[in-house]
Amino acid sequence: MLLFVITGVLLCSQQSASQLVSCYMEFDYQTGQCSRFLSAEVEQSDCCLNPAYGFINEAGKCQSCGSAQWSAWSSWSSCTVSCLEGVRQRRRTCYGIGECDGKERLQTAPCIELECCPVEGGWSEWSPWQPCSVTCESGVKVRQRSCSNPPPICGGSCEGRSTETYACYTNMVCPTHGSWSSWGSWSSCSSSCKMEGSQKLPVKHRSQTCSNPPPSSNPPGKDCPGPGVETVECPELPFCPVDGSWGSWRSSGGCSVTCGLGLRQQTRECNNPAPKHGGMPCLGEETQHQVCNTHQHCPIDGRWSEWTAWSDCARHGRRIECKKLPGMQRRTRTCEGREYEGRFCDGDIVQNQACYNVRRCRLEKGNWAEWSPWGFCHPPCGSNAEKTRTKVCNTTYPTDYPMLVGLNKDEPVTFWGTPLPLCGAGDEVTKNIDQKDLCRHVPDCDDDGEY
Repeated sequence: MLLFVITGVLLCSQQSASQLVSCYMEFDYQTGQCSRFLSAEVEQSDCCLNPAYGFINEAGKCQSCGSAQWSAWSSWSSCTVSCLEGVRQRRRTCYGIGECDGKERLQTAPCIELECCPVEGGWSEWSPWQPCSVTCESGVKVRQRSCSNPPPICGGSCEGRSTETYACYTNMVCPTHGSWSSWGSWSSCSSSCKMEGSQKLPVKHRSQTCSNPPPSSNPPGKDCPGPGVETVECPELPFCPVDGSWGSWRSSGGCSVTCGLGLRQQTRECNNPAPKHGGMPCLGEETQHQVCNTHQHCPIDGRWSEWTAWSDCARHGRRIECKKLPGMQRRTRTCEGREYEGRFCDGDIVQNQACYNVRRCRLEKGNWAEWSPWGFCHPPCGSNAEKTRTKVCNTTYPTDYPMLVGLNKDEPVTFWGTPLPLCGAGDEVTKNIDQKDLCRHVPDCDDDGEY
């Protein structure tokens, strides 16, 4: 009874402190946008009875009713320079109530668009002028040059034109016969509808001009043959329309949801009268909705936490370090966040596996790996950003250890622990090698110092 009273007091205090917000039925974690508007002036606590809903906060931004989650990383930006080395960046945003795991909102990585920068070339000498393009009336002469003195480097070009033209006249006149242009578009019909039962139909016209080309006058060319205008009837027109009008509103069904906020629908029909002969349909919506509140919180399904680290590889009553004796190790996870009769998490809470304990053991001599790719720039903005790559000593695991154990010899076994790295001379223990370098052309940080 005391727990019930305390819970009621907490709920009342939360409700009184809740803000009035604009409530939406969907929130997109990828874009941070609210959609499917439900209602304005709704208590935030009522809106967030359903964790899938979203609302517009005091800052005018859409926020999720669910627990805090990171959006997906944005696409990588363009490289900060078009040639040689620069950097590119991508971002992500935390949406929801609470704080997201991790604090990295911005990542910066080195990039090279072109291994070299373009260099412009030079023009060759102009070629001789070509003959006039026609044998009568006027035409053009053309000369050309090429971008080859010297040729451009790395995608460069030459500034200016590669071709020059000038007009030429033959002092000869060509006779031109007239030819029709293409037919123009049909005009609108003389009426938008036909009278039902009338024998006289509306008509439409189209025309063409003797201008493609027009006939010459000296020497004289021939005119275009046939008429320049065509007239036809419009039998396809509909009968003159009757516009529609709405009937009365009628309720249909109850609240659209069984938890949180939903909608109750009303409908009407365009039948008072119905449109006829292509008349205008009724203006407006055939349905309208009213907000309904179930005052019931929607179920929240459980979500698995991350797996814990594997426990030490051990065997009860025996020391198995650096020996061919297999042990066991386990890891666990928890089903978090389940409330209001949501679904339990699917899968196992505990995982076990067979293992050999090789932590700090001297195994066979290892070998150096290739350099890793350059990592992200840290910090992700500013002139002091650095990138790092690593060369590690790869462990050579024993080949004479049984890799299937258990009563039936069908249980796979893995090596656990970090053996001593032996890539140096003799039995000398070696360390990984790190190499650092400055990132180039990194944008400055924001004024507030945030990444």
